[in-house]
Amino acid sequence: MEKFLVTGGAGYIGSHTVKELLKTGLKVIVYDNLSSGHKWAVLPPAKLVVGDLLDEKKLNQTLKKYNPQAVIHFAASIEAGESMERPGDFYKNNVLTSLNLLEAMKNYKVKYLIFSSSAAVYGEPKKVPVKEEVQLLPINTYGETKRIVEGMLKFYDIAYGIKSVSLRYFNAAGADPEGFLGPDHKNKTHLITKAMLAASSKIPLLEVFGTDYKTKDGTCIRDYIHVTDLANAHIKALKFLLKYKKSDVFNLGNEKGDSVLDVLKKVKEVTGIDFKVKYSKRRPGDPAKLVASSYKAKKLLNWKPKYSDLKTIIKTAWEWQKKLASK
Repeated sequence: MEKFLVTGGAGYIGSHTVKELLKTGLKVIVYDNLSSGHKWAVLPPAKLVVGDLLDEKKLNQTLKKYNPQAVIHFAASIEAGESMERPGDFYKNNVLTSLNLLEAMKNYKVKYLIFSSSAAVYGEPKKVPVKEEVQLLPINTYGETKRIVEGMLKFYDIAYGIKSVSLRYFNAAGADPEGFLGPDHKNKTHLITKAMLAASSKIPLLEVFGTDYKTKDGTCIRDYIHVTDLANAHIKALKFLLKYKKSDVFNLGNEKGDSVLDVLKKVKEVTGIDFKVKYSKRRPGDPAKLVASSYKAKKLLNWKPKYSDLKTIIKTAWEWQKKLASK
């Protein structure tokens, strides 16, 4: 049976991807330090190896023991705002860990990698939806770390023949439609997750950062992609990579974007709860509008999002939040 290693597979997007991989009958090994992931999120029969990508010895031992055909690499620090406050942590957790992974893959001749990148590599694009070929000009440390890793992948392909697909997306949202998995971030910074907490009175209010952007209502506009659609895109990218054996990069976007106020309006509509909102100044490193074209992924990967309308995203997130509250 083919085996695949998923770094960060106990986290939010990683665990949903593992679930979808298991549906195809593949053997999955999750490598996660559980700094933000959860043991319960690794659904059987996936095997969990608790380990850190900074631990080169254990990482190499894991690749030697399981000899995976390919790696799907999620493990990273992801909060863009936080990356501007603690850049060193992001270079260590995103860049150094990826270097260690690539070196281990080189050592044990693992030739295929799917990389969880981000539309944050684009920074403040002049035209949206943004296409893959535009210049990468990140404006926060998080986006810069993803850009650096994408550059590393290019040269590890040239030097060692490690083929990769980088998937650039912005806001993963929602929860498993079957109700087994959902967001349970230890550091809750994502807009929809925090809106769920506000609607369920777990926090007193929701803070909106910036109302003076050059957008239709003054708030930031972002892509929101359902986490299960993202998970399936990783599987399609894996099939593409194994079939064509060439490196590539794909955006995963909804091609229109929703503003912060759009999201809050829809959350209140779906939940039926009118929670308190506080308006604050901008955060450093937040672009006004970031919407990624997914034309290339739809054409070459045959990727067709099923759950990524805003109402479905919020409905599944709300069902998950109610399930968490009942535990």
